[in-house]
Amino acid sequence: MNDLEFLDTAESLLSRIEASCDRINDETDADIDNQRVGGMITISFSNRSQIIVNLQKPLHEVWLAAKSGGYHYKFKDGQWQDTKGQGEFFENLSRFATAQSGVPLSF
Repeated sequence: MNDLEFLDTAESLLSRIEASCDRINDETDADIDNQRVGGMITISFSNRSQIIVNLQKPLHEVWLAAKSGGYHYKFKDGQWQDTKGQGEFFENLSRFATAQSGVPLSF
């Protein structure tokens, strides 16, 4: 994957996160906020905990920081996969967000 392909694919991921936050707020009682600055999105929950998603352009990775730890993802076989084999990005984001918010959330 070259730099342009990474940026296009990563931009799609960030846009999907933003759209998911909007959908979650529209369809549930969860009160989550998302703020995007460049290649970073901060998702904030009503209990003041946060999840941060950040692009690592030189490495062609997406990093996710949650209460449970930090995770690195690379685009492989049409999905953002954890570099240590611990799953797909959106499955993990949903699991981490659910744990932090105390409300079932699906990204």
